[in-house]
Amino acid sequence: MNKITIALDGPSGAGKSSLAKEIAKRLDILYLDTGALYRTIGLHTANSGVDPDDPEAVAALLPTADIDVELVDGHQVTYLGGEAVGDKIRTPEMSDYASKVSAIPAVRAFLLELQRTIAKKNSVIMDGRD
Repeated sequence: MNKITIALDGPSGAGKSSLAKEIAKRLDILYLDTGALYRTIGLHTANSGVDPDDPEAVAALLPTADIDVELVDGHQVTYLGGEAVGDKIRTPEMSDYASKVSAIPAVRAFLLELQRTIAKKNSVIMDGRD
């Protein structure tokens, strides 16, 4: 089967994530939660002791961000340095970090390239910021 890429866009609260998850399930493809990628950059920033309000320091950290995703039992599993991040990225602190790092152009460019790389390897449906 040829790889497909589907991107959903729309206002907050419109049901994009719910729709994307259902389509991914029906097509047996990866639902790429792009928000999880920003949270994972936030986790990497926190783990490295870098101030998320320092764009240059965060940008300098990006080459060491070993992020990968895979479909496991129908769900996205996000890895940082080979370790599943799980609920570590679903805390209020990581929400704050994600918000801060997502405003950094270098982070957005890095994650956009990562999303493209993932989409080259997998059929995906994604929603979120990019």
